[in-house]
Amino acid sequence: MAKASKHKSALKEQDGVSQQETTNTSSIKAIKQKRKSQPTANDLVAEILKGNITALSRAITLIESKNTSHLEKANTIIKACLPHANQSIRIGITGVPGVGKSTFIEAFGKHLTAQNKKVAVLAIDPSSSLTKGSILGDKTRMEDLVKDKNAFIRPSPSGESLGGVARKTRETIILCEAAGFDTIIIETVGVGQSETAVHSMVDFFLLLKLAGAGDELQGIKRGIIEMADAIAINKADGDNLKKAKLAKVEFNRALHLYPKKESSWNPKVILCSALHNDGIDDIWKIIEEYIVLTSESGYLNQKRKDQNAFWLIQTIEEQLKGAFFNDSKIKEELQKQIQLIEADKTTPFAAADYLLSLNK
Repeated sequence: MAKASKHKSALKEQDGVSQQETTNTSSIKAIKQKRKSQPTANDLVAEILKGNITALSRAITLIESKNTSHLEKANTIIKACLPHANQSIRIGITGVPGVGKSTFIEAFGKHLTAQNKKVAVLAIDPSSSLTKGSILGDKTRMEDLVKDKNAFIRPSPSGESLGGVARKTRETIILCEAAGFDTIIIETVGVGQSETAVHSMVDFFLLLKLAGAGDELQGIKRGIIEMADAIAINKADGDNLKKAKLAKVEFNRALHLYPKKESSWNPKVILCSALHNDGIDDIWKIIEEYIVLTSESGYLNQKRKDQNAFWLIQTIEEQLKGAFFNDSKIKEELQKQIQLIEADKTTPFAAADYLLSLNK
């Protein structure tokens, strides 16, 4: 009897395992089937125009992909969304690491969504030059804004593109505008040439600074200060408030040394504390003032045309570079030339001339 009972128990156990395997197989098949039935470009466009965040995220993923089939689909989506774009205010925000960009953007974004504005934050996350990986932790740092139904946060890896700006940020802006976002914020990694690239795709460029960090002297130098439409000295609170006020005076003096901007706009310097939500409203008023001035003068419209021309040249250069290095003959010869350089049998310049001659 005991043997019969054990035998029945074993059969039940085997039957249970068999049912579990069947369930797992069915689940795997369902997942594979779901992956196969991806939405078409037209499907995604229709949902983006309705403000569907999931469709927007999927389309941005296609834009960032290096897969050839994804590129074709992404181009179709961008072309369809283009007539619905250009209706937002584009704001670039930069500053050195530690200046409080994420805290500021969250406070600023919440201020705008409270006014029923739809805000898209495109955060460029630095990629490792060794592993090529990125942390993409901006959503974690903006935990309140990410829950806001009128906000969309998209961290993107900088990759190997100019100065840390994500390769397809420009196209992502178009999709966000088509999805109904009226304010686009682009956060740079705060290093190298990323500021120059972001400046070439936004209407207003905001520079965040710190007081008492040796940063004031950098403000006197040309470069990023010339690009800034406003300088916000963040963390102007508590014991740091006095230093921040002195820094404001120094930056105002420095700005008087620069030539007048083509836009006829006089850059402003303002104190703020993103942590305590101080000065955020004043910064938005400055941006609104700038938009009104440049819109009425026609400068804003011309600036966007110039930016489009700039990105045309950048795109051509990028595609030529990609086509060159993806050519099988170039790949083969490139390795040979590297070996010759390492053996001191040629120079980098001669090798470059040789490789370029093969592509003619």
